Amino acid sequence: MKNEASQTLKLAFPIIIGELAQMALHLIDSAMVGAISYKQLAAAALVINAMNIPFVIGIGMTISVSQMVSLANGRRDAQQVSHYLFNGFLLCTLTALAISLTLVFGKDVLHHLGQDPEVVELAIPFMKLMGLSIIPMLLFMTLKQFADGLEQTKTAMIFSLGGMPLNILLNWLLIYGNWGFPRLELQGAGWATLITRSLMFLALAYVILRHKTFDKYIAVRGNQWYYKAQTWRELLHIGVPSSLQIGMEAGAFAVSGIIIGTLGAVSQASHQIALSCASFTFMVSMGLAQAGSIRVSNALGRNDWPKIILIGKSTIITALIYGTFCALSFVVFRNQLPFAFNNNMEVVELASLLLLFAALFQISDSTQAIGAGLLRGIKDVKTPTILIGVAYWVIGIPFGYVLAFRFGMGASGMWLGLILGLTMASAFLITRFLKMGKRNTVVTSSF
Repeated sequence: MKNEASQTLKLAFPIIIGELAQMALHLIDSAMVGAISYKQLAAAALVINAMNIPFVIGIGMTISVSQMVSLANGRRDAQQVSHYLFNGFLLCTLTALAISLTLVFGKDVLHHLGQDPEVVELAIPFMKLMGLSIIPMLLFMTLKQFADGLEQTKTAMIFSLGGMPLNILLNWLLIYGNWGFPRLELQGAGWATLITRSLMFLALAYVILRHKTFDKYIAVRGNQWYYKAQTWRELLHIGVPSSLQIGMEAGAFAVSGIIIGTLGAVSQASHQIALSCASFTFMVSMGLAQAGSIRVSNALGRNDWPKIILIGKSTIITALIYGTFCALSFVVFRNQLPFAFNNNMEVVELASLLLLFAALFQISDSTQAIGAGLLRGIKDVKTPTILIGVAYWVIGIPFGYVLAFRFGMGASGMWLGLILGLTMASAFLITRFLKMGKRNTVVTSSF
């Protein structure tokens, strides 16, 4: 089991670095904008919460590419890999366009969410730019999932890391108006994100089309790059439930953020600080889940269920260790972390309290991500989607709302609801994976 954990971590490490780099871009934006004022930070938080659900739905669709590519790669079928690349890219392009147009033309919905009017006015132009940046980001993610499905996880990591200094430089120029550039403040962060994401996508596309590592998949494009309805059905079978799963979790956090925003800009900014820290640690879990899912899917291509169980159990144990480490880190550094985002003492004090709640769900947050990833790897997506929906939307959010408003606990009440939802999701998903593994191992061994 130790060897399996080591192999999964080796595969996961570049994915994790890439995920952390992407999250770091959001943290950098928040920190650099928050240095201007906490209302600018609250406006950024409002936009991120409002667009988070459609954005992660798009990411869920890209996951179908890595799942189908890894399955075909497990069968050593290069032509099928190429076929999934083309159809997956086409599907995700249409998804990206639909999401982007919805956000750009629907930006005025921010006026109807009960938020601070000044915060909304700051958020509207930022929403438009971030909506446009969805297109290059999801196209980049599609190509990343293709490379990850082939276990070439270092490729996208390099460009994700390269995007960080570029984004910081563009932020410095456009947010603050340095070197003669206009001082655009929050809009400057939006322009920096759009430019950075576009360049990252173009660079990764060039490498995949030109590098010898991917040559055998590109060389067969003449007879594999064509639309096929059955292929789209296979991609949608994974992509739609994956989108719903990730969307329901992200939606729970986004809706809680919007609800907390009705309590005022201080609560909104504090919530964003704690959520940004929790989201950063979650990216490691996401990378680990993706690696476990790819390895499990590869083993499924060979119908090797004992291997699937071994990979799954070792990944779950790794998640438990990591979640415990994160929980302890949040407790120890809860009073220092908020100062990286804002100096308003009222915001800092509330954020420090919310970080304690974030510490409580680190283990369940990590293990539920792993459970969902492992189940996607064995192509079990429908029932887990229902279980996740129940955990977050039937149990977690209603419970948090009651605590926040009926019991007067405010932001703390919503976070307690999130803790309950995450814990239930973790229990549901891990239990189902272990049961599915045991059942299929028995069936396979009987033949």
